[in-house]
Amino acid sequence: MKLPFSHTLKTISELIDCKFIGSPDFEVTGINEIHKVEKGDLVFVDNEKYYEKALTSAATTILINKEVDCPKGKALIISENPFKDFNKLTRHFNPTKKWSGENQHIDSSSDIFPNVTLGDTVTIGKNCILYPGVVIYSHTTIGDNVIIHANTVIGSDAFYYQTKETKHNKMHSCGSVVIEDNVEIGASCSIDRGVTGETRIGKGTKIDGQVHIGHDTVIGENCRFAAQVGIAGCVTIKDNVTLWGQVGIPANLTLHKNSTALGQAGIMYDMEEGKKYLGSPAKEARLEFKEMALLRKLPEILGMK
Repeated sequence: MKLPFSHTLKTISELIDCKFIGSPDFEVTGINEIHKVEKGDLVFVDNEKYYEKALTSAATTILINKEVDCPKGKALIISENPFKDFNKLTRHFNPTKKWSGENQHIDSSSDIFPNVTLGDTVTIGKNCILYPGVVIYSHTTIGDNVIIHANTVIGSDAFYYQTKETKHNKMHSCGSVVIEDNVEIGASCSIDRGVTGETRIGKGTKIDGQVHIGHDTVIGENCRFAAQVGIAGCVTIKDNVTLWGQVGIPANLTLHKNSTALGQAGIMYDMEEGKKYLGSPAKEARLEFKEMALLRKLPEILGMK
């Protein structure tokens, strides 16, 4: 999430009543979680296991729960609860509010059916069709020639929680969704917005009904996803990837271009370019088919009738 204008380290620290290390005039231009950070961004970290990742990331301001050596060219904000204070900051700059229909831009050539609900800051391009029951949350951009079938929800909150003991603390979602040209999305799908960045669906991608796509996932061009595919957050899917019915993809994987997951595959590792996968946990399809054939011969090998 980029801030509407840059703020100083001192100003940001005062908003959450925390001590800072660095020049009071140090510039903060954005607030992002670790997967999306850029120069000028503030990121939080509250676990020593991830200190190095945060301190060496592109982020230049680190909201942290322990005073450590500050890397050159960066600044620290010391917080007793970085997760909570990160939420305070994102809610301050991007609060949840009742939709009023402001800042909507819908091309006159697009057909918006009855009972479609649109949030604020929504853009819809040329020759789109949104069928009844579609819900488009705020901060969604839809390109040209996009079809979205009934009861699909675009831009719902990220499934992102911090678990402490038995309590699940919700991360405030303030990201967006971008759907590029010539995409078709089936009925009753759900596409979560980014936590602070964007979830993106590339040009020409076709999505069947009852598919879920998690926060901050980036999908390339001309992909095909069959019904009941489930994709977790922060997945990168390159061009021309095919996922057949009920395929499951966990977080932070990369599916390289022209790869295919056959029905009900449970993908546990990155998918290599041009290869097919089968099984759960999934293996390259040729190997999985060989193992299945051998298993059918197992009773005969063991002398079983």
